[in-house]
Amino acid sequence: MKKIEWLAVTIMTAIVLVSCGRTAYVQKDADVDFSSIKTYSWVTTQANKETAATQTRNDDLTNRKIRQAIDKNLMEKGWKEVKKNPDVYLVYDVMIEEGNKKVTTPVYSQSFTRWFFNPNSRRWVPVFYPSQFMGYDEDTEKIKEGTLTLTLMDADTDKTIWQGWTTSEMSGRKLTDKQIDSKVKAIVAKLTR
Repeated sequence: MKKIEWLAVTIMTAIVLVSCGRTAYVQKDADVDFSSIKTYSWVTTQANKETAATQTRNDDLTNRKIRQAIDKNLMEKGWKEVKKNPDVYLVYDVMIEEGNKKVTTPVYSQSFTRWFFNPNSRRWVPVFYPSQFMGYDEDTEKIKEGTLTLTLMDADTDKTIWQGWTTSEMSGRKLTDKQIDSKVKAIVAKLTR
């Protein structure tokens, strides 16, 4: 009996952990053999150069954290960063947008107590009426969503061969280390699929 309980708890824990993971989306070139890719190099785009001049130091820290997380996850897959003759070029982009989120809140009636006079006992008797479920109240609230996109370009043709991205709600103005790690891990996990 204890084995069945242990198995049930293990299965439920696995389901909860899988459902908490980030969902990443991918577009890829079906003609490319991704198993042959082992080296990469980072690309600095013109847009990155223009924003680098106006970035604050905090943005620079966030960019370094993103790049370090991508490097770490690619190294775990056996990829290596090189300065010359890479198989692919990498570039990433972070986009923060405002959006609306639908919020559903249950609505209950107000509980109350009524007093009745009992003529037989000549006393006032309280009768409690508990709150009751009346339905749902729907509202929208403004949220910020952060999207991290990783793009791979063929080093020979400069064509995009793979793009992965994930979006999640942000709790602050910037991506946290935990959000960066989970986003990058979800995206890089899709490279072998």
